[in-house]
Amino acid sequence: MATKELQSVAFGSKEAAAMVKELRESYGSGKTRSYEWRVSQLKNIEKMTEYHEQEIIEALRSDLSKPEFESYIQEIALLKNSCTLALKELKSWMKPEKVKSSPVIFPSSAEIVPEPLGVVLVISAWNYPLLVALDPVVGAIAAGNAVVVKPSELAPATSSLLAKLLGDYMDNSCVRVVEGAVAETSALLEQKWDKICYTGNRRVGRIVMASAVKHLTPVLLELGGKCPAVVDSGIDLQVASRRIVVGKWGSNNGQACVAPDYMLTTKDFAPQLVEALKRELDNFFGKNPLQSKDLSRIVNSNHYARLTKLLDEEDVSGKIVHGGERDLSNLRIAPTILLDVPQDSLIMNEEIFGPLLPIVTVDKVEDSFDLIKTGTKPLAAYLFTNNKKLKDQFVRSVSAGGLVINDTIVHLAVASLPFGGVGESGMGAYHGKFSFEAFSHKKAVIYRGFAGDISVRYPPYTMGKLSLILKAMVSGGSIWGIIWALMIYKILNTFKSLAHKLRSTKSE
Repeated sequence: MATKELQSVAFGSKEAAAMVKELRESYGSGKTRSYEWRVSQLKNIEKMTEYHEQEIIEALRSDLSKPEFESYIQEIALLKNSCTLALKELKSWMKPEKVKSSPVIFPSSAEIVPEPLGVVLVISAWNYPLLVALDPVVGAIAAGNAVVVKPSELAPATSSLLAKLLGDYMDNSCVRVVEGAVAETSALLEQKWDKICYTGNRRVGRIVMASAVKHLTPVLLELGGKCPAVVDSGIDLQVASRRIVVGKWGSNNGQACVAPDYMLTTKDFAPQLVEALKRELDNFFGKNPLQSKDLSRIVNSNHYARLTKLLDEEDVSGKIVHGGERDLSNLRIAPTILLDVPQDSLIMNEEIFGPLLPIVTVDKVEDSFDLIKTGTKPLAAYLFTNNKKLKDQFVRSVSAGGLVINDTIVHLAVASLPFGGVGESGMGAYHGKFSFEAFSHKKAVIYRGFAGDISVRYPPYTMGKLSLILKAMVSGGSIWGIIWALMIYKILNTFKSLAHKLRSTKSE
């Protein structure tokens, strides 16, 4: 049944169960395991993205007023790169990995065989509604799984477009799209999946994880968090400011899980940093940023109200040093910088996920690391410095999903690096080969023949057999250790045999 047919009727638990049953039957046929099927589906995603590029850009503009530049670079291009890499490397990813066997079970050989998990669910977020929906799907298909995609209802134009395009381009017996909101997501979460990938906030992440526990389903959670950016003095402040601005406001106007959520610098350096950020904001978005076509709008009125609440809190609104302008009718909030907001304020205790950037001042830059560690582990953390000792300390002491020195968000474009959180910012990772591995099971396989069978592993058990096995195991399975243990075993058996003969002779 095609996706569009599924969505023409109410979608509840009964429909979800029927869909999963059909997908399991398709997966059980073995078709998704073939190299040819995987390649054909990856190429179809590539074609779909290429042929409908303008429709995708228009959908993203409708949902978020996302600038075309951001739509192409941060969504379309990254998705194409994922497909290109998977198509190039798929044979090597699928190939069993030969590993050393143990001389303890000589002769034998061993390998690790990657196999698909089965039928997986991908629940997407609204801020990057194309990339976050389909980047995990690339990995799931490359690994040989059947997939259900649940796009975010908060990006309705992109959700509708994904349902149409995936229905037209993909093998609907193995790849489905389910549109909808809480009811549809709940119906999906009631089913048994072989893995669930969820991108979004921690509150829903807990719901997803609780649902998965019922079926012992593994989860991949990308949950964001308060990503800090530490700024040291003695740096190229113009370059640093530009990179901070584009990482914060040039990434969906701050509505990105890896955007800097707050900054830390010394009291002495803060005025210079603020002025540098102001200059670059004016250069990039003009004196009236609410009119800029290079800034995304806030996704909806609920998020607008949430951000307004953070900004209007007592003891916070007076800390604005730049920006703060708002336009409710167009759901726009200008890039806003705040200095020395109270640590107990909402803006410092909730993930901002918007165009507000508080700056916290400390006496020494090193104090920033201790402050970061008092909170939950973030999805990303950034440091701007020329001090090698400080870089080393940052990498060694700050735990986060990913770290970047002297830039922001660029680690997302490096396919050889995993993307994922740690602690409350998420679990599991994907991107590049890590996407393939995220949706694969590494199956251990041992091959043996019938030669080389030794009696020491079989009853009747004796102290001599135990001694031999223990010595072989303690030796780490080295061939010389085993030879030495065999020699001792033979010597002991020889002495045992001689002693038995002597006892027999004496008795005679």
